[in-house]
Amino acid sequence: MSGIFFVSPSQGKMTIEEMVDELVCFMGQEKDYFYDLVIGTDSKSGKPNGRDKIDFVTAVVIHRKGKGGRYFWQKTKVEKIASLRDKIYTETLLSIRLAEKLVPEFTKRLNGERYKLEIHIDVGDFGPTREMIKEVVGMVNGNGFTAKTKPESYGAFVVADKHT
Repeated sequence: MSGIFFVSPSQGKMTIEEMVDELVCFMGQEKDYFYDLVIGTDSKSGKPNGRDKIDFVTAVVIHRKGKGGRYFWQKTKVEKIASLRDKIYTETLLSIRLAEKLVPEFTKRLNGERYKLEIHIDVGDFGPTREMIKEVVGMVNGNGFTAKTKPESYGAFVVADKHT
């Protein structure tokens, strides 16, 4: 998994392995709590016409129910996204790919206990993305993950958006 870097607002740049260590450590501090592990991606284009590179930010959030949480983020640049549909698909695929990397590590270290994984997608019932909800939720579910859309998808439209 090496070569992938994330940023912690409190600890700076770290490898994906260091991020997983931090997530597991955070969960180990309060063993009686249940956790949501959230992965969400948001994007902003460099130019209004979308012809420049687009910054995609993927956030990983660990939420201790009723007791706060921590998050990490990573920025990826992608060139020439042709449409809103392509942008939303890319956001969703980046989240799915990261989940596929993290789940085996969490399974090995936590046995799937005390947490549930959600993929947060930046689409909702209002606005131009409403027609894509079934498609992108189907992509997430088809890969074996639980999808959340607006207004429940804070990992994408709040946390990741903060760093785009």
